Amino acid sequence: MTLPFQALPPRNCIAAIGSALVDICLLEDDDFLAQTGAPKGGMQLVEHHFIQQTLQKSFKDAAVIPGGSACNTILGIGKLGGNARFIGKRGIDELGLLFEKGLRNHNVEPVLMKSETPTGQVLSIITPDAQRSMFTYLGASAETAPHEVSAELFNNCVLVHIEGYLLFNEKLMMASLEAAKKSGALISLDLASFTVVEATGNILKEICSKYVDILIANEDEARAFTGFSDHQKALQEMAQRCELAVLKLGKKGSLIAYNGSVFAVDAMGDGTAIDTTGAGDLWASGFLYGLTRGFPLQKCGELGSACGYEVCQVVGASIPEEGWKRIRNLF
Repeated sequence: MTLPFQALPPRNCIAAIGSALVDICLLEDDDFLAQTGAPKGGMQLVEHHFIQQTLQKSFKDAAVIPGGSACNTILGIGKLGGNARFIGKRGIDELGLLFEKGLRNHNVEPVLMKSETPTGQVLSIITPDAQRSMFTYLGASAETAPHEVSAELFNNCVLVHIEGYLLFNEKLMMASLEAAKKSGALISLDLASFTVVEATGNILKEICSKYVDILIANEDEARAFTGFSDHQKALQEMAQRCELAVLKLGKKGSLIAYNGSVFAVDAMGDGTAIDTTGAGDLWASGFLYGLTRGFPLQKCGELGSACGYEVCQVVGASIPEEGWKRIRNLF
């Protein structure tokens, strides 16, 4: 099956634009999560002091790693060997330096604007069922201005990956979409969270129809986006608004719709997980890397499943090197 960008061999870079955030992963019980008043599995925007106060209430050690949805995806693409670039804004602080170093360590070119505001952070509370509930302080990442995003940032890019969280800054999202389209790159959009979809439903559908080539969603996001709980109906509704639609189903695998055909891909492993943080983001890493390498769609989905499985075996969204070796051996 020939996909559109296979006709663009001179373009070999995959770029991602999104929030430059540092992930703070905390293993806690349901009672601890309930004290926050937030629904399990969602994402809440919070102030910096909320994260600090919540951490002080826990007696557990937290893992601190570079993160953010689009960043997680591009880090995975870099580790797979892709020509990768990340665009965002960080603070001039220790966490900002940690973030930039993390990009370079994963073979990702950092294009990072700087701010005196603290680097953005995400506190992920991971409960025993491996669900993660996120509390996000956008910090410097929210200060990226529309005029700072131009088509030149996407030079040599075959694909630009955008996280749904960018919809919380509508002007920046529109500037990013326009710049990516002007550059000639294809655009992939990960819906990111059902809370994002619920908050931005109408404009989100318009954006998908006008700009998005590849739309990626999990079950909750697809239900919020389409109104359908039935997987096939939700997938077909998504496919009406883009060229290629992906419905991630966790341990049930994934469904991919393209050109009137639907491909079912099994999940890897037995469905057990230590932590689901970054599972969808890393699934997208494998899938998008495979697409830009010209792999068949089934194989792209299998590569996504392998990445999603490996990240679920550790705390946080960073696959250890032995995991990457297992993934590379499969393909």
